[in-house]
Parts: sequence; C-alpha cells; structure tokens
Amino acid sequence: MSDTTPLDDAQLAESVLPAGADPFVLFEEWFAAAQVGEMNDPNAMALATATPDGAPSVRMVLLKGHGSSETAGGGFTFFTNAESRKGGQIRANMQAALLFHWKSLRRQIRIEGPLAEVSPERVDAYFHSRPYKSQVGSAASDQSRALPDRQTYLDRVQELWAAHEAEGKVPRPPHWTGFTLSPRRIEFWIDRDNRLHDRREFIRDGADGPWSDTLLYP
Repeated sequence: MSDTTPLDDAQLAESVLPAGADPFVLFEEWFAAAQVGEMNDPNAMALATATPDGAPSVRMVLLKGHGSSETAGGGFTFFTNAESRKGGQIRANMQAALLFHWKSLRRQIRIEGPLAEVSPERVDAYFHSRPYKSQVGSAASDQSRALPDRQTYLDRVQELWAAHEAEGKVPRPPHWTGFTLSPRRIEFWIDRDNRLHDRREFIRDGADGPWSDTLLYP
C-alpha cells in the first residue's frame, strides 16, 4: 500500500477558483476558453424546466446571449418554440436551471434563476438572422407534438420553402420566442485528480444584489 495520499500533490491543496470573484467575469473567461478548447457547440447547455407540480424535464439548447446586455443584473438567453413541451413548462413555471459541461476542459457551470421573455423585436431580429433553411424548419414544426409520419413534416418544409424563397426569409411564427434567465445561483466546477473536485458557489438575493460565495465539498 502506498504511503502517499492524494493531498501530497501540492496543486490539489488549494482551490483555484478565486474567492470574491465576479461570476460573470469568470463565466466570460471560461466561455472564451470553451470557444477554443471545445470543438462541438461550446455554447450548448442543458436546460432543465419543471411543471407547476414539480415534474422535471431537461434537454440541450444553445446559448444565444449572455452578460450585462441581457438584463440589468446580467443574464443568459436562449430561443424556443413556446408551444413545445419546454415552452409550456416555462410559461407555467418561470424558473429554470442551466448546465454547461465542457468535457475537453474538465469544467462545468451550473446556473439557476427565474426567466423573463425576450422582447418581440429582439426575437424577430434573431429569428431572421438564422439561415433560411433553419427559419423554414422552425416555422414548419409543431415542436414536441405528435407527428403522424415524417413526410408530413417534410411536405410542410417544402411548402414554406417555396412560398418564401423569393424574399429569403420566413415570417416568424408568433409562438417562436426567447427567454432570459437571471441567475440567483452560479456554481463553477473543476475536475481534479482523484475526484477531489474544486467547486465554488455564488449566490445573490434579487436580480442585481451583491454576490456571496463559498467553496463546496466535492
């Protein structure tokens, strides 16, 4: 049996997550690193929602805005079909959680807080910034609802494509919208050797209150 312990590695002895940091600044640093170090969709995040009686569900979506420009206190924005399963849960329970997991960087960030709907003007601008094919695919989809056969959806796609190809954009469906999460809790996690992971949690009271932070046991 070895006489050494995991803590004989001096690099494990101290947290590398700074106390008193601004979690938004730390997020920006990690997100920038992910643009370089994570090959596939570094802006992919798990979005967890729940029904009013607490039944949860989770799926992957793409982060499309973040930082102080999103809300007065900072936020994280994504877009979706509001008539989908997640859209229905959000409208019924305006609370959510996000998870970024960058396996290549051995890091993850958990974020929790209330949601607010994005302005129609911003939703229009984002919807029409997407490739024409993506606009058609979204507008043709009754997302999350039963589909009798795939050809039914493909026929809708073809019909919409032909109807709007000349102008190069599709009218945004009124139920296609966006939401911004205003964080009340953000946790940064670093994978460390021997599963002696490094975790720091930031919490604030209210949309723009000061942050307090603490280390967490792995």
